[in-house]
Amino acid sequence: MVVFAVFWLSYDHRDVRNTKAFDECAIANAKELISRTQQEIDNEPKQRQLLELLETILVYKFPKMTRKEIELMFGLSDLKQTRVYQEAKQEGRQEGARQEKFRMIPLLLRLGLSIEQAAKELDLSVEEVLLKSQKLSQSQDS
Repeated sequence: MVVFAVFWLSYDHRDVRNTKAFDECAIANAKELISRTQQEIDNEPKQRQLLELLETILVYKFPKMTRKEIELMFGLSDLKQTRVYQEAKQEGRQEGARQEKFRMIPLLLRLGLSIEQAAKELDLSVEEVLLKSQKLSQSQDS
């Protein structure tokens, strides 16, 4: 039952004519699966693993929903603790840090650092700094 339900939840049903009815059915099935998993699986690591799988499917199944909406809809107060959430959060942090490095390039170049020095200070490749500096000079010329 669980394997079939997970498959059904994860299956792409774009050809289904009534998407709203399908979503409502998927939501009901997901709630039942989460409840059954919490009640029937005593092994904590296995339960957590299955809940993470279900949560991952739900995140992909309902991409327009926020994390908070998914938590509320499915009673998943521990969504922040899932591997999917933690990985997404870490990716966001890394991307933010990378963007901040790119924002620092013009400042370092104005302060007189060479492209190579700026690259070393920001832990970026010389090519990345060069490309960014070229884009900056092109936008200033326009």
